Amino acid sequence: MRQTSSRPLHRVLASAAIAGSAALIATIVGASADVDAAPLLKRFYETNFAAPRANLAKSNPLRVGLYALGDGRVEVVLTNTSRKAIRIPYWQLPSAVNESNVFRVSRDGQPVRFDGAMVKRAVPDAESFEILWPGRSYRSVVDLSTAYDMTAGGLYTVAFESPLQFASLTGRERLQQANGAPMAAKSAPIQMRAVAAVTPTGGRPRPPVYASRRGNSNTAFGLNLSYVGCTADRQDQLGNAVIAARQYAENAKGYLNSAAAGPRYTSWFGAYNSSRYATVQQHFVNIDAAMDQNNGQLTLNCNCTHVPSPSTTYAYVFPSEHYQIYLCGQFWATSLLGTDSKAGTLIHEMSHFNIVAGTDDHVYGQSGANNLANTDPSLAVDNADNHEYFAENTPFQN
Repeated sequence: MRQTSSRPLHRVLASAAIAGSAALIATIVGASADVDAAPLLKRFYETNFAAPRANLAKSNPLRVGLYALGDGRVEVVLTNTSRKAIRIPYWQLPSAVNESNVFRVSRDGQPVRFDGAMVKRAVPDAESFEILWPGRSYRSVVDLSTAYDMTAGGLYTVAFESPLQFASLTGRERLQQANGAPMAAKSAPIQMRAVAAVTPTGGRPRPPVYASRRGNSNTAFGLNLSYVGCTADRQDQLGNAVIAARQYAENAKGYLNSAAAGPRYTSWFGAYNSSRYATVQQHFVNIDAAMDQNNGQLTLNCNCTHVPSPSTTYAYVFPSEHYQIYLCGQFWATSLLGTDSKAGTLIHEMSHFNIVAGTDDHVYGQSGANNLANTDPSLAVDNADNHEYFAENTPFQN
């Protein structure tokens, strides 16, 4: 699914040298062209990118070109216009379209459904980044029909739009606006025609809702959950997580039904607005009802096979594959309750389903979510992590 490299960084760097970039690499790190540049470049990477500083880039160095190729395919050209290298999480690149909603696609003015994976991610590790070298262009050909529902033929409007959270320049300058919001890589919109009956979601038929892919069930505590690929120990952990998530959802719904709009609300959804408040309120009514299902519809899948970095992934869902949640490495490493917890992760993922709240992943983490609430409340209402942190309420706020 991921078309960019998933190899360890030093192998990527060595491959770059072998591919004929030795002179460029040596120039960047200050070595002669005939020196083995890979170890030097690794040290250069660690020195310049290891921990982004508080200083910000003066402007967005990424330029994006978008070109229609026909039949749902587009070419995206990213150009680093600066004199510095850019470190960017792979999932913010066009080639990660099957696990990131990085395009805006509409047909006849109506948004087209994203059918790729919606992923809750941990803070990215070194191997989660790609390096875009200064002055260079990077081309990707993307078949949008693998991630967007383009089954209806017609004229589509498409744009590339990817928030650059966690991205930075050489010297550890963050690609961030003065208000703390991440810069974004954006293209101008284009129009393209697509033929009908293109199969969405990576060519794999979308499983019917509540299909027979379920495994055994857990009826303890009246849960009646369905599991796929989960050991007995993990089933026990998941049963406890569902109970805790139900409590989180019930508490969040109760807070909103009381018409409260204190710091707990404003921290995660911004200044009070009656329309946005009503939207969040309905989201948690739906989340609570979905979490309370006890008829085997809620399926917890322990096979984390659709993402390239399971160790830095909490969980993911396909938003049209209702009530099936895939659990990954970071989920099992986190606590039952609290920030980025097992229970909170289930709230996060449940909010993604189209029939629940249809949220997106605009930013990740408490800092990013809080900043989103302050700078763009409309996006905060559409962001899964904001729903999770509102439900977890740690640290406690009224």
